[in-house]
Amino acid sequence: MAISLYDLSVPTFLQTVRAIGAFLDRAATHCADAGTDPDDFVNARLFDNMAPFHFQIEAAWHHSVWGVEALKTGAFTPPALVGPVPFADLQAMMRKAETALVTFTPAEVNGWSGKELNIVLHRPLDDEDDWKPWDPRTLSFTSETFLLSFSMPNFHFHAVTAYDILRSRGVPLGKRDYEGRLRTRSA
Repeated sequence: MAISLYDLSVPTFLQTVRAIGAFLDRAATHCADAGTDPDDFVNARLFDNMAPFHFQIEAAWHHSVWGVEALKTGAFTPPALVGPVPFADLQAMMRKAETALVTFTPAEVNGWSGKELNIVLHRPLDDEDDWKPWDPRTLSFTSETFLLSFSMPNFHFHAVTAYDILRSRGVPLGKRDYEGRLRTRSA
């Protein structure tokens, strides 16, 4: 059975976007039960030289929604990073991502199959990090190679890093929380 561009992208992003939303909700509940502030997670990091939690959530949002948008437009153009925001705003980002993703139809996304696109990468310069800017570089892809070798690996990296930050800070999460609702076949 052949798998369509839509099947590779939208349902896969939705599964994990919904899982992220659920583990963010679980973190908020954990904080309410423990009498702590979920905003304390916003700038949390696994290591000093890694981007903070808020960046992980924002990057997951960008790579899912604007990853699919890039298939349509031929350019990966997520909005500018907003930086540290309240935890509730990070939860809202995942709800916005889900809302945006469900609007894409199979016919629409499949119509972008094989399309050529180029993206220009600029490494961010962030006062909080020791990142250094680099000369922009252009990467040339097809729709499929962009999704499979750029957008999805980045999306999953940032999603699992957000999960790991919460788990390392005591939020009771397990593997199933990250997996979300599996897309199993009917028996």
